[in-house]
Amino acid sequence: MAIAIRKTSEIEKLSQSADIVAQALSKARHSASVGMSLLELDTLIEDSIRSCGAKPAFKGLYGFPNSACLSLNSVVIHGIPTDYKLQDGDILGIDVGAEKDGFFGDAAITIGIGKIAPKDHELIACSKNTLLEAIQEIRAGMHFKELSQMLEALIRGYGYVPLRDYCGHGIGRKPHEDPQIPNYLEYGSAKSGPKIQNGMVFCIEPMICQKSGEPVVLEDGWSVVSKDGLNTSHYEHMVAIIDGRAKILSEEK
Repeated sequence: MAIAIRKTSEIEKLSQSADIVAQALSKARHSASVGMSLLELDTLIEDSIRSCGAKPAFKGLYGFPNSACLSLNSVVIHGIPTDYKLQDGDILGIDVGAEKDGFFGDAAITIGIGKIAPKDHELIACSKNTLLEAIQEIRAGMHFKELSQMLEALIRGYGYVPLRDYCGHGIGRKPHEDPQIPNYLEYGSAKSGPKIQNGMVFCIEPMICQKSGEPVVLEDGWSVVSKDGLNTSHYEHMVAIIDGRAKILSEEK
């Protein structure tokens, strides 16, 4: 596993791409409303990215057809935008990537449309709070497996389970690089494997299921749901390790 150590100039470039993603997510958060179609929201996100002189990183990536992954209700990740019009009570995961000057940015949020159920507020809070709490605890010298173990403990502490088989990841001149960062300790000791070091840049993305973490891919070949069929949530930030701590690069302004 070769995990890149970035120069300050590279982190600045990655930060620019992450900021473009954050701007697109902010516009999507404030624009998504009852009656808006997922395709309309996808176009808004693409326009936001291109207005910054960047390209939507997901469009065509591994054959993905759209600019954003829009994951509705039970879909936790990789939802394909359709002409479905948002309804009151929906929850929507919005995952956005951008590429500018050869450097990539990536982040995700889950939002409620109109008035959502209290249990869905709690579900979304789990993914967001797990992400932010984990980032606060990251230190250079930790093993990545310790981070995975911490993410799982936080998720289970909220009463939920992590999605299996999908993970956070390194990012740089490619949208997905080493290391892989599961939201659970997969095997071996948490005190084993590569350590987090200054200059590393990676994405952490808690993917939250209610009862079963077993993934099921729908007939479209992309959308991932939990085997339990219940609503899910997903949050993601891109961070850089600077002076021994994790700095969020993809924060909405």
